[in-house]
Amino acid sequence: MTTGKTIRVRAVSFLNGRPLYHTLADPKHTPRYDDGTPMFELVEALPADCAAALAAGECELGLVPVASYVAHPEWEVVPGIGIGCRGPVETVIVCADRPIEEVETIYLDGASRSSALLLRLLLHERGLSPKLERVAHGRGEGLVHASKGRAAALIIGDAAFGLQARFAHTWDLGAKWFEATGLPMVFAFWAARPGVLGPEHVEALQRARDRSLGKYAEAIAKQYRDELIARLDEQQDPADAEPVLPETRYADYLRKTIRYGLETQQREGLVEYLARCRAAGLIEIPGLDDEDQIHVKFVGTATPEALVAARARRAAPLDLDEILARAEAGGRIDLAEGIFLYENAPLMRLGEAADRRRQALHDHGVVTYIIDRNVNYTNYCVTRCKFCNFYVPPTDKTGRGYVLSKDQLAEKFRETEALGGIQILLQGGLNPDLGLDYYEDLFRWTKRNFSLRLHALSPTEIIHIAQIEELPVIEVLRRLQAAGMDSLPGGGAEILDDEIRNRISPFKNSTDEWLAVMRAAHELGMRSSATMVFGFQETAEHILMHLDRLRGLQDETGGFTAFIAWPFQADGTRLKLRDDTSAFRYLRVQALARLYLDNIDNIQVSWPTLGPEIGEIALRFGANDFGSVMIEENVVSTAGAHFMMTAKQIEQHIRLAGFEPRRRTMTYTLLPRSPGPGEQAASSSSLSPSAA
Repeated sequence: MTTGKTIRVRAVSFLNGRPLYHTLADPKHTPRYDDGTPMFELVEALPADCAAALAAGECELGLVPVASYVAHPEWEVVPGIGIGCRGPVETVIVCADRPIEEVETIYLDGASRSSALLLRLLLHERGLSPKLERVAHGRGEGLVHASKGRAAALIIGDAAFGLQARFAHTWDLGAKWFEATGLPMVFAFWAARPGVLGPEHVEALQRARDRSLGKYAEAIAKQYRDELIARLDEQQDPADAEPVLPETRYADYLRKTIRYGLETQQREGLVEYLARCRAAGLIEIPGLDDEDQIHVKFVGTATPEALVAARARRAAPLDLDEILARAEAGGRIDLAEGIFLYENAPLMRLGEAADRRRQALHDHGVVTYIIDRNVNYTNYCVTRCKFCNFYVPPTDKTGRGYVLSKDQLAEKFRETEALGGIQILLQGGLNPDLGLDYYEDLFRWTKRNFSLRLHALSPTEIIHIAQIEELPVIEVLRRLQAAGMDSLPGGGAEILDDEIRNRISPFKNSTDEWLAVMRAAHELGMRSSATMVFGFQETAEHILMHLDRLRGLQDETGGFTAFIAWPFQADGTRLKLRDDTSAFRYLRVQALARLYLDNIDNIQVSWPTLGPEIGEIALRFGANDFGSVMIEENVVSTAGAHFMMTAKQIEQHIRLAGFEPRRRTMTYTLLPRSPGPGEQAASSSSLSPSAA
């Protein structure tokens, strides 16, 4: 039974906030604990007042402007819920009687900080510096008229409806932001005082949002219109009255204009907004060093049921020898047993069991590898992961950012074919300027002109494209497959646990989103690799839950061809190394993966991060593949991984480990032994660890 204290809530009184708390305010449907106690007690307020109440401890949960969160990074944000837009927002408007670029003063509505901060940013980026004066909510429009054209006003909330028809010049700040970035704008979200909310509260808030939008948008619109008409009857001056629009207009605003999610692309827009404000000197975040990335702390999610079961006490103690014997024979070990092996098995015994399992699956004495090229087509990226040293933000003015032209790509592709390469591993940053048509054109052009397979676009990139185009992920995959994409690399997985992901890359896709892309790709018949990056202070439970999630999806689809793990490379990144990334831990993780991933046949070594000699040893800790000879690699090399080898050297290390080298495809089909023209001349750099 769940019981708890009723949480005091402040919610924005504007129309766009109502779908988030309509259900909370309904006595018949408000979420309750099992003993009948209401979870939430609601009070309506203006946005800035919600934030002030939360800061003062007058409530535990508030629907607050994003800009208010900047001063309180200790607050915990409810995942998945926000108030934003992707394009015009209609209710955050700057209005004037002359071009806004020419006004001397702009009156800022005092009810919202996010809108005022966004306006400051847009003015700064345009080189404009009018006087900014904060006024009480609702006064701005009258002051504009009184100024006789010398002023503008930022009008927010319901009072902004219809302003574009009443003024000669307006800026819709949602539209201006989208024009500048191609990203959604997030104005507000639920934030809570630390430690107050649990998984049951997060679920209740998300369900309340979904219920209101799914069933009651029209009812909310009608109720709002009725209230507006009642207020108009009480007003003395009809000239100051807000125009009354049809119910359908308000309902369309709720369903189509306002976006109530806080998913991958909304998080990208959020970090871009805060990062630009910080770069412009408009905000300071307490406790954040200059080199640190802006961070949002999300409320913790529920512990997975599988992990709850794994933590339960067993009638008999776990037997190390029995578990290892069963695993090396191909029997399935459960989550608790996997955690037990990780924490208790001596490294050499774990390695011996993994090696025997490898022999049972691959008894021909062959170790495979592939020749392909990692082409990073762009380094512009909006996500700003702390562990990445490769990306350049779209706002960068140093000239370091790029998008490769077709001439540049053609040169790389021709060289790859000349050196015996059979595949292009195509990955890049999340560039808001590149839409689905860019990739379709690129893939078709590649297939027309080259014989190379396209192992292209991580799940993170697929999600980014889908959200730009507002298409389902599976439709994006279907179109990319039709254009020539053959398979997917497993990049962007890092650790498939949202506790870790929210700490190292809070604006990237979630665990479930990553898995959903892979599931959809497998349903379309595409194969993919699976990866793990460790070294983020994760626990044994995090490691095993990652493996368990991969194994569960493989049970469903059978679409993974291989698994690759490698340690985090920290050189020059903003995420400091505070964990064990030694060869010993790498070998432990890989050996455990061989035993736990009983339905993924191939395990690939990651010699670029630790060296080819460790790669040889790893072949005796469960691996049967030496990865890739690549003509190019740009990502891990920027973080300190500089080991380089040719195809001839890879084959030499495979032989030194006691195996016969064979080249393969992404699907592990063996290629003929005879080398193609020019292959002996291949002078490649390292394997990108996310290669298949």
